[in-house]
Amino acid sequence: MSSASPKLGLFQGYGVEMEFMIVDRDTLQVKPISDEVLKAEAGELTSDVERGTMAWSNELVLHVLELKTNGPAPELFSLTDKFHGEVQRVNELLAPFNAMLLPTGAHPYMDPYKETKLWPHEASEIYEAYNRIFNCQGHGWSNLQSTHLNLPFRDDEEFGRLHAAIRLILPLIPAVSAASPVLDGKVSGLLDTRLEVYRKNQGKIPLIAGEVVPEAVFSEADYDAQIFQPMFQAIAPYDPEGDLQEEFLNSRGAIARFSRGAIEIRIIDNQECPLADIAIVTLVSEVLKKLVSERWGSYPDQQKVNTSFLASVFLASLKNGPQTEVPQADYLRLLGLAGEKATLQEIWEHLWREVQEEPVFTPALSQAIRLILQEGCLSQRILKILGSSPSIDAIKDVYRKLANCLAHNQLYAP
Repeated sequence: MSSASPKLGLFQGYGVEMEFMIVDRDTLQVKPISDEVLKAEAGELTSDVERGTMAWSNELVLHVLELKTNGPAPELFSLTDKFHGEVQRVNELLAPFNAMLLPTGAHPYMDPYKETKLWPHEASEIYEAYNRIFNCQGHGWSNLQSTHLNLPFRDDEEFGRLHAAIRLILPLIPAVSAASPVLDGKVSGLLDTRLEVYRKNQGKIPLIAGEVVPEAVFSEADYDAQIFQPMFQAIAPYDPEGDLQEEFLNSRGAIARFSRGAIEIRIIDNQECPLADIAIVTLVSEVLKKLVSERWGSYPDQQKVNTSFLASVFLASLKNGPQTEVPQADYLRLLGLAGEKATLQEIWEHLWREVQEEPVFTPALSQAIRLILQEGCLSQRILKILGSSPSIDAIKDVYRKLANCLAHNQLYAP
């Protein structure tokens, strides 16, 4: 969302980004050729390609390509087909390399210490600074593919209301979006292994990710004082050039991008196909609309919810997903639920009932959400087939099917 355009108000536009892995068609090993893809499309070496309302860009590592809306889209439902069209075009360009795109939040058996190749071209000084400080070899840098949702705000008042709502919903999201149950060729024991490595990848400077759920700050001035400045001071000794002392350094699960008037939600694992990704971001957006409109609880009450409590729900969800229990009546009331406790499954079923009649849900999106709520998040559906100690061949078989789901824009329903 460029800062040059007039600022959009709440829910007047949607920026969506999806990260995909590039892998060998036969072995599924990662292939560090994102620069070749961008070059094949643009006719010259570049880090960005614009394709009308869509765009592609590089990431930190060479085996990942990001597909995204070229600025904010007016609505979400048409993005299902647009992203699928971009996936098809990239797969066409990858065919001569015997390569293809692979979805999900993490490659199931990549060895990041041997296979990571950082983007070596322009803007690489930022990547080099990260690498110098944090050593970007591990999974937490080179193997975590997500879908980002950018939501606009026009002014401080809108920022505060949107941030309050996002803080409330953030701990709930992994229960529907976890898609990384396998790492290093083994079932990890977590449904969202990507977020577990993500939250620890900058452990040297804990202020960068905080508790992943952002602090209770509701104005730009407070955000700067309580989040940006402490973070910049903490990294300054490692970053004398100041390359990283910008808002992009923030690694919370939702980050304020004041430069473009948006909050970016970053904790959604990349799904098996754009239909599933857009279904989840639409569900999240519609629930946020209800929260911002104070449907179930007032803005002052939303502001009071304790960050450590929200972070504890978030952490539990990485392992237990929909079965995570939330034992806090005050919080549940803000989501429109009566009672002393509820599981994330019960919370999402309730929230879906509250928003399912909204006209933004096409039949395909509604069907996708129902499948996720009935059959489980993608990690649960993968584990139904793999069990707890699968062979590498069984893993490859499932992930080949997931690559096929991506190519045909179909949900994975074992």
